[in-house]
Amino acid sequence: MDSLDLIQAFREVARRGSFSAAARALDMSPANVSKYVAQLEQRFGVRLFHRTTRKVSLTDAGQLLYDRSGPVLELVQMTTSELMERATRPSGRLTVTAPHALVPAGLPAVLGRYLERYPEVSLNLVLSNRMLDLVEDGVDLALRVGPIPDQNVIVRRLARLDRVVVASPAYWHAHGQPQHPRDLAGHRILNVNRGGEPARWPFVERGRPFEVPLQPHVDVNDVAPLTTLALMDLGVIYVARSPVQEALERGQLVPVLDAFVPQDFWVYAAYMQRRHNSAALMALLAHLESEMP
Repeated sequence: MDSLDLIQAFREVARRGSFSAAARALDMSPANVSKYVAQLEQRFGVRLFHRTTRKVSLTDAGQLLYDRSGPVLELVQMTTSELMERATRPSGRLTVTAPHALVPAGLPAVLGRYLERYPEVSLNLVLSNRMLDLVEDGVDLALRVGPIPDQNVIVRRLARLDRVVVASPAYWHAHGQPQHPRDLAGHRILNVNRGGEPARWPFVERGRPFEVPLQPHVDVNDVAPLTTLALMDLGVIYVARSPVQEALERGQLVPVLDAFVPQDFWVYAAYMQRRHNSAALMALLAHLESEMP
């Protein structure tokens, strides 16, 4: 029997001064209440009540347990209530990781609207191009781009990510436009470094995927500087379309190799398979599915 149940029965007897009255309050038989108290006395090795045929009173040891157990039970009951509330109402703290590329693609605004909707949730956002371990790094939800090799996580597909290979008109005029992805080997490549991995840009030809290994002229761990560098005629970038859409419309950047850029490229949400995920996490998943462009 759980110690908390035993202590609850003990406190009810102490409050009411009677095993039978405590049994009625707990909707138990007097024999069971007596059994609970006996188990508690055996566990602690002390007598908790003075018993007579007409009266039950606390011993010194019983008074000590009564005085000390009150705040403990209140804390347990309060914690139980809060945990049950978190299971039904989004609250608490979530740790979310995402690659840098999703920042200019609008992720901060999407998360901001979630926090506005659920003000009792706080967020720890970890931006990293490295694939964090959900368990070891204490991550509740990982947003990832492209295939997810980990078979021990639940994966939800959120949004298709349109990507483009672009450079400035002046750069293309000076260096020529590539006709095939392999032609990029002779160009100045401005690359996002993904956790120290070699630069390999993914393409597709006649339905078959392939990668082109490249030697970057500039290697960065954040996508944000790439557009600026490309607008300065410094090289070729391969990025999500949304952050460069305005520059494309103005003709400041010119796309190439569109026929080779994979169209089936997605943003995924990955989280651990747990029996009881928090309401905050479930609400975030639903929000991302509806809000991701």
